[in-house]
Amino acid sequence: MNKEAVKNEIPGSTAKPGDPANDSGVLEVALLLWDELRGLSVDRIRLAALEMQRAVDNLVSIIISGVMIAILLLSAWLGVLAAAVLVLIEVGITASSAILLAVAANLFLSLILFATIRRKRRFLKFTSTLRSLQPITPERLETEKSS
Repeated sequence: MNKEAVKNEIPGSTAKPGDPANDSGVLEVALLLWDELRGLSVDRIRLAALEMQRAVDNLVSIIISGVMIAILLLSAWLGVLAAAVLVLIEVGITASSAILLAVAANLFLSLILFATIRRKRRFLKFTSTLRSLQPITPERLETEKSS
């Protein structure tokens, strides 16, 4: 069946194909739709900008709070170390030895944390995601089948 024949058989349709009045109406509707789409796009961009501003404000607050917490925890840790040094001095260890022991304990804990970071940093590379984005070569297909 011809598409033009179907268009002309629609009830209430008096416009003929190629009619200038019909073409200008379609153009007008297209322009109205374009304006509507542009308006919606602008609204969405404004909404995204407002949400981004809100997110940045909250992120700054979170970072400032995190820095303040770090400072408070650091001062508490220094207090614990000072108390441990004083206890060691009361036990009979010289002050310099007690301080060196506290420094050695700090360095030991730092090494443990450094080793933990080195072990876990490989998980930050998104290796599986990167592998999934690479094209599948015949060699890769064979290795995946054999795994």
